[in-house]
Amino acid sequence: MKKSKANILLIYTGGTIGMIKDFKTSTLKAFDFKTLLEKIPELQLLDCNIDTVSFKKPIDSSNMKPEYWVQIVDIIEDNYSDFDGFVVLHGSDTMSYTASALSFMLENLAKPVVFTGSQLPIGDLRTDAKENLITSIQVASLKHENKPLIKEVCLYFEYKLYRANRTTKINAEDFQAFASFNYPDLAESGVHLKINNKYLFKPDLNKTLIVHKKLDNNIALIKLFPGISEVIVSGIINSPKLKAVIIETFGSGNCTTEKWFVEILTEAILKGIYIINITQCSGGSVMMGHYETSNQLKEIGVISGKDITTEAAIGKLMFMLGQNISSIKFKNIFEKPLRGEMS
Repeated sequence: MKKSKANILLIYTGGTIGMIKDFKTSTLKAFDFKTLLEKIPELQLLDCNIDTVSFKKPIDSSNMKPEYWVQIVDIIEDNYSDFDGFVVLHGSDTMSYTASALSFMLENLAKPVVFTGSQLPIGDLRTDAKENLITSIQVASLKHENKPLIKEVCLYFEYKLYRANRTTKINAEDFQAFASFNYPDLAESGVHLKINNKYLFKPDLNKTLIVHKKLDNNIALIKLFPGISEVIVSGIINSPKLKAVIIETFGSGNCTTEKWFVEILTEAILKGIYIINITQCSGGSVMMGHYETSNQLKEIGVISGKDITTEAAIGKLMFMLGQNISSIKFKNIFEKPLRGEMS
């Protein structure tokens, strides 16, 4: 079978990677991705065809929100049959949130969607943008028996390819800005590009792509700390329109045993508000009932987030709330991996 060239669509949403310095004024301006091959001729060495599309107005990572996630999946859906892979350029600050959300929005994905960005603009002398961009495109173009090798939403940064919904940003200054504490790297770029095939997501290829665009962001995130007050917790949980709360607990899912805390959560659950328990630790998993300080949560019906990241928990929750899943099934579905986001 003759190997065909992969067709890759590069989607620029915004972020540092898409900026270039005007050396006369020292100001940053948006990079024209139509001149990509001219500015980065090394891309011509890749065995693929590259097309580009950009948001009309680049979005700063800090301004990213669900409506922009829908715009990205719209582009992927409209071009899905014409391209073998997609590379999404995005600001690094909220990249894990967007990439995690897209993993749930793109059900039965059978092609790579690789997120990348950079810590320095593409025109800087010491930029990490070129390597991140070149390798992301190379990863997206990988094939096995003339079909895409990678079939999931990934994140590539500083020589590592990660499952997107397992990542979190850990450093604002180092080139190695991301980590995946609870799941191994999918690939590592060095002298050779080493793919860890056994860790790749394996979807059912008999199913067709389903794109979910309805997201519900009526959720809250509470990070516990010693001395957190009743009035603050009560105020958040009694917010109008609130449908779910993610609580970042201590260690393996532990929290205060103060009577008021458990009562507030119990009342919320009785009102139909979902409470998700995730650990605020970088690595490890929630194990409710392992200690007395988490046993009460298990008894009142708090949902275990297991080893899911905060970013993935938010994306999964918005996605599931948008599906109008019945309250009877919600807990059971959330506690199971849908896209490899939890063990």
